[in-house]
Amino acid sequence: MTTESGQDASRPGAQFDAAIGVLESAIGQRAFPGCAFGVLSGGKVVLSGARGRFTYEDQSPEVSAETVFDVASITKVAATTAMAMLLYQRGQIDIDMPLGEILPGFVIGRPAGDLARHVKLRHLLAHSSGLPGIVPFFKSTQSPARLFQSCLELPLETEPGTRAEYSDPGFILLGKALEVVAGSSLARWTHREIYARLGMGATRFSPTLRSRPSIPPTEVDEAWRHRVIQGEVQDENASVLGGVAGHAGLFSNVGDLLRLAGAILGAQGNAGPESSSLFERSTVEFFAKRQDPQGSSRALGWDTPSENSTSGRHFSSHSIGHLGFSGCSLWIDLKSHIAVVLLTNRTWPDRSCRLIREVWPVFHDAVRDAL
Repeated sequence: MTTESGQDASRPGAQFDAAIGVLESAIGQRAFPGCAFGVLSGGKVVLSGARGRFTYEDQSPEVSAETVFDVASITKVAATTAMAMLLYQRGQIDIDMPLGEILPGFVIGRPAGDLARHVKLRHLLAHSSGLPGIVPFFKSTQSPARLFQSCLELPLETEPGTRAEYSDPGFILLGKALEVVAGSSLARWTHREIYARLGMGATRFSPTLRSRPSIPPTEVDEAWRHRVIQGEVQDENASVLGGVAGHAGLFSNVGDLLRLAGAILGAQGNAGPESSSLFERSTVEFFAKRQDPQGSSRALGWDTPSENSTSGRHFSSHSIGHLGFSGCSLWIDLKSHIAVVLLTNRTWPDRSCRLIREVWPVFHDAVRDAL
């Protein structure tokens, strides 16, 4: 049996041919050399696959559905926010606690009325702390301690809660604050409390030297490290911090991220093999709610669909997700019980190509149309 478009409807996964075609076309246009993708629906993985190669060279290894990628800022939700969700759920953090109470170095030395004294964990999660967005600390120091100290000393640009600006320094500080509360490093805690419990065996910070060749390279760094970046974090500030930071540094694959999404959807009453009781429904709902200032698409740690969203036209307003600079995305529709993961190394061989911004919404629309 064939559909009107000529697709073989009897072939498993045939309904996703259009979505996969979007990715094949993107590879042809050099939006990225390769990708892995997956879809979770109704508690089951209904699509898992890959296209392309690690690089544009013909002899480069082919990407598989199990290939591990540098997921860049998906670290913010798959590690840091997930950790915050569980600590909140267990009563170990109050997200309205001032950051300075956990990290005194953030307020020590500042004037009594300094805006930094009003920054709460909520503001860091919602990217409304007033801290700047991107700061190239790595250009002035190679010391993890000095980089973190510089982060602590950053002046605020606006009053907390009044402006949303996506802030890497904010998540560096958030990650460290959660480590202080938990009494454990971000890497160890998330592995023990999240990844091991969900069977996310491919997810970790700082891949071993032996595993690096099996990870697609992200770029030829000619400006700072002067080498091919493969199997080590691309983000320079995270690199100085030893590869483990609240804003970047995580490596994962499609199957593992769908397991995490399944745990979140499982909390929404969606039974299935990918569901889990790790997160309570009230926790997910709390962290999925948009935050001040009005007009921001940011929830607590997570982003939500906005006008011209990378999630496309069909993800409901009750959806959460995040992007990664390397070309990775994770979107979860809490209403429709659907999750979509796309992992790429769109920054190969350099960061100039921005075609991924056009690929994301078209791919997500095609997936949702297929469902």
